[in-house]
Amino acid sequence: MIDTIKEYLEEVEKFTATSIEEIERFRVKYLGKKGVLSEFFAAFKNVPTDQKKEFGQVINQLKTRATEKVNHLKDSLETNSLPSGKYGDLTRPGEPLPLGARHPIAIVKNQIIEIFSRIGFNVSEGPEIEDDWHNFSALNLPEHHPARDMQDTFFIQTHPDILLRTHTSSVQVRYMEKHQPPIRTISPGKVYRNEAISARSHCFFHQVEGLYVDRDVSFADLKQTLQYFTTEMFGKSKIRLRPSYFPFTEPSAELDVYWGLTNEIDYRITKGTGWLEIGGCGMVDPNVLANCKIDPEEYSGFAFGVGIDRIAMLLYQIPDIRMLSENDVRFLEQFKSSL
Repeated sequence: MIDTIKEYLEEVEKFTATSIEEIERFRVKYLGKKGVLSEFFAAFKNVPTDQKKEFGQVINQLKTRATEKVNHLKDSLETNSLPSGKYGDLTRPGEPLPLGARHPIAIVKNQIIEIFSRIGFNVSEGPEIEDDWHNFSALNLPEHHPARDMQDTFFIQTHPDILLRTHTSSVQVRYMEKHQPPIRTISPGKVYRNEAISARSHCFFHQVEGLYVDRDVSFADLKQTLQYFTTEMFGKSKIRLRPSYFPFTEPSAELDVYWGLTNEIDYRITKGTGWLEIGGCGMVDPNVLANCKIDPEEYSGFAFGVGIDRIAMLLYQIPDIRMLSENDVRFLEQFKSSL
């Protein structure tokens, strides 16, 4: 019987297969419940005592070789079935990429640009690090002017005439220096002011300022432009202009929109009045036009400015302005469906 087992050992060593089915038939023949090994183990009790040791060793050797042969052939077939090439099968579907989201500031800025582009306003941009002339002096704010205290400014310590811009009106100055009327432009961008950071204010925020300069521009043109903007942006057509003061416009006004009092949030953000301030505006001061080499006797114009951050907080009911700059993925993912 030992000789029979050795013949099976030789058969195992010589066995090869080209398919899983062949390997499975081989496994069942040797390792199955009714296979060769099961028969030899059942016959073990009938083996003479002096041959049991050798018989047991040969059976175990056959079992080990058969098991190794099955595993080896399976591994070989799986390896050969893998797609060739450095990167595998290039036709297989790729891993899905997570859908990104626009930032609420970008969403609101793009909406404002689109609204004003319909009535002929282009977009102008300028540097965030400005000089004193473009940020203050050209805008009717000469050195030591008390109105400069209205804006707490970040100055560059080693260069007292260089600062982080406090408004995007500096972009309008640069635009007027290079272009002659008619001028119709809006200037979106980030601005900086040395203010305490809280839920309602930050040391940097975003503005959109608009400028229109041409012959016979009146305050009525300004009001109608703002009426159009608030209707398109908020769906609110009722506005009011309250007298105010800005050094670079005369007369000047604060722009309020009637938000309404339909729920608790409306009462909170409007302080129970229903009216909400969203920006400032006015007729461009003749001195500003003269500083930019535009004849104030021939041309007039209006300017306005609104805060993008504040509008975003209103439209999306964001309770804390700091959420707009913290880059919390949980917050930003809420805007995946926004344009």
